[in-house]
Amino acid sequence: MPRSDGTAGEASGGRLAPDARDAELVDPDLLDDDELDAHIAALEHAPSNRSRIVLAVVAIIAVVAAAAIGFSAGRLSTLADPTPTTTSVEAGFSRDMQIHHTQGVELAMIVRDRTDDPAVRTLAYDIAATQGQQSGMLYDWLVQWGLPQAESEPSMTWMTRPTLAGAPGHDHGGSTPGATTPTHVVGEPMPGLATPAQVAQLQAASGVEAERVFLTLMIAHHRGAIEMAEALEPRTTNGPALAFAKAVIVSQDSEIDLMTGMLAQRGGPVPLAK
Repeated sequence: MPRSDGTAGEASGGRLAPDARDAELVDPDLLDDDELDAHIAALEHAPSNRSRIVLAVVAIIAVVAAAAIGFSAGRLSTLADPTPTTTSVEAGFSRDMQIHHTQGVELAMIVRDRTDDPAVRTLAYDIAATQGQQSGMLYDWLVQWGLPQAESEPSMTWMTRPTLAGAPGHDHGGSTPGATTPTHVVGEPMPGLATPAQVAQLQAASGVEAERVFLTLMIAHHRGAIEMAEALEPRTTNGPALAFAKAVIVSQDSEIDLMTGMLAQRGGPVPLAK
C-alpha cells in the first residue's frame, strides 16, 4: 500500500514490510531457535516501550505459528471427520472472520499513514501482517473443503445455530430475558466492526488524535473477533478450527491489554462517530 511519503508499504512475496522507522523490528521467521532466544532475551532487558512492543509481536507470531501447525496437523489427524458443508459453522466462521480481519488490516494501514509514533506503527504492522496471514488460512480452508468463498446465507447465521451441547445461539448484542445462553439476531452487524463513519473518522484524523481513534476502534474490533472465536468453540469438533479460534483469543486478548495501556497514555478513548 502506498504511503503518504511515497515509499512502498509492501515487500516481495506479498508480505508487509516496515520502513526505515521500523528497522528494529526483527522477523522471527528469519531466525533459528538460538537466534530467536537471544533476540527475546535482549529485548527483555531493553527499557524502551518499543522493545516491549516487539516482544508482544514475537509472542503473537508464535501463537499464529502454532495455529498454522494445528491446521496442518488437523488435516492429517481428522481425515475421518466429515468435510464441513457450505452452511456449517466452520464455513460461516471462515467467511465472516475473513471479512472481520480485512477491516482490521484496513484500519491498521490507515493509522500507519497518519502517525509517526513508532509504537503505534509497530503495532499496526503486526495487526496487518497477522490478520492478513490468518485471512489467507481461512480462505484456504474453504478451498480445501471445496466450498465457495461467498456466503449462501446472511452473515453471522452460524452464530444462531445450537452448540454441540444443545444450548441456544450466541449473542453479541444482549441477553434474552430468561435465556441461559444469549441469542444472536441474524442480520445484525458483526461484533466489533467499525462503521463507515468511524473509518472516515480515522481517515480524517492525524497524529495523537488518529492514534486514539485507532486504538479505541481496534480494542472494540479485537473484542468482537474474540467473541466470534468463543462462539465457534462450543459449536465444532474440527481440530484446525478449534486451534485457530484459540490462537485468535490468546493473541487478540494480549493485544487488547497492550492497546488499553497505550490508549491510557494518550488520554483515553475518544467518542466515536455512529
